[in-house]
Amino acid sequence: MADGSAKRPAVPLSDAALPALPDEVLRPTYDRAGLRPGIVHIGVGNFHRGHQAWYLHRLMQDGLAQDWAIIGAGVRPGDAVMRDKLLAQDCLTTLVELDPSGSSAEVVGSMIDFLPVEADNASLIETMARSDIRIVALTVTEGGYYIDPNTGGLDLSHPDIARDIAHPETPGTAFGAMVAALARRKAAGVGPFTSQSCDNLQGNGDILRDVIVTLARATDPTLADWLTTHATFPNSMVDCIVPATGPNEIALAAQFGIADAAPVTHENFRQWVIEDAFCAGRPDWDKAGAIFTDEVHTYEAMKIRILNAGHQVLANAGELLGLQTIADCMSHPQIRAFFRKVQMEEIAPYVFEVPGFTPTAYVDLIETRFSNPEIRDTTRRVAFDGSSRHTGFVLPILRDALKAGGTVDGLSLVEALWARMCAGTRQDGSRIEPNDPHWDALVAAAEQAKTNPQAWLAQNQYYQELANEEAFSTSFEAWLSLIWADGVDAALSRHLGKGA
Repeated sequence: MADGSAKRPAVPLSDAALPALPDEVLRPTYDRAGLRPGIVHIGVGNFHRGHQAWYLHRLMQDGLAQDWAIIGAGVRPGDAVMRDKLLAQDCLTTLVELDPSGSSAEVVGSMIDFLPVEADNASLIETMARSDIRIVALTVTEGGYYIDPNTGGLDLSHPDIARDIAHPETPGTAFGAMVAALARRKAAGVGPFTSQSCDNLQGNGDILRDVIVTLARATDPTLADWLTTHATFPNSMVDCIVPATGPNEIALAAQFGIADAAPVTHENFRQWVIEDAFCAGRPDWDKAGAIFTDEVHTYEAMKIRILNAGHQVLANAGELLGLQTIADCMSHPQIRAFFRKVQMEEIAPYVFEVPGFTPTAYVDLIETRFSNPEIRDTTRRVAFDGSSRHTGFVLPILRDALKAGGTVDGLSLVEALWARMCAGTRQDGSRIEPNDPHWDALVAAAEQAKTNPQAWLAQNQYYQELANEEAFSTSFEAWLSLIWADGVDAALSRHLGKGA
């Protein structure tokens, strides 16, 4: 950032304003008016705009993918707020890279429109049914796939899904809208689009396939058969730390002379690993640094276990101690040492290496990334939706460790810290605001677990057979009792005193 940049007037972001932006701000060099759509993306949050949209933008900067522009979409009331902000600035987004050595800014222009957010999703269905739309991508969060925790498949009894089944032409969910659009394409003799999940789920394409095909089969078995034969759902691994946007992020964009209502800040690292399974074509994202491979699972297992599970190792302890950001957690000597010990002893042993990274090297990388003080990634954001994140990221490692006869003492402490956090108060007595879609039920279980730790493990929707694994349940009970009696610091100290 140039000296004195904070003093220059901020220009409202728009196509017309691009030439007036400061010289150091990168901006589209392509003719945005000449772009043609090829992708609908549902869930236009920060991650999408700082990740998939950026890869596409970089191709466009090289004169490629001009017919793959993104049309944004959403199915929740909050998406309408984002739509208004982005349409007011011609769907441009300012990306501010937070490198410890100095920040930089780039304006991304790969999105060209944002559909109306409607209860019946009429505009979304109509657009996805068009033959020029060849990919429909989603970022709807890990917990947004209506998965039944007991079966691992689509929860057909969920009120939202049941309503879509009863009213397939006016669905309320993103998945119902996709099925409705695919039905129209089939009826019109148009092939299916590729359905692409960009969420942090292991086997995200497989999960999306199951949701779409199961939902289709509930109303039209022939459509489900057609999708099974012709549609594709590529798995992918996505990685870039993208904090939520607030006044500080808006002020950062203004320091570069840009008045952006919804800028995105991000770390100086990105990775996108994709299964090359696109039934209607795709952009050459590999020319912008993405990796196409048949070994997505190995990459995503490394990332989800070391990074995403690692986030949970940090966040609950940090929240209980009142630490504001993940970088603050990494600056706390006990929490950082706890993170390293759990990673090396209980997570990395159940991760395979990938080209360019051993598990140990990847742990080192994640430590560096999490320690970046420029990334104001809040502990609260990372701790959000623990009911999905612990179930999806932490507990599978626990199962593997138990099966292998490995230690689970640290992971048991991680679960005990989550149980203590869900009581809704920090160690200093301050209140933790609701931070999970199932917060009330979690608080009730956490209160019971204060005197009866097994009450927490009795939540079968999360722990299932793990509650009966003595090595885990005994360790969990001891840690939670210690945390309530003597505090988080005492538990961390005792754990760190056990072995190297």
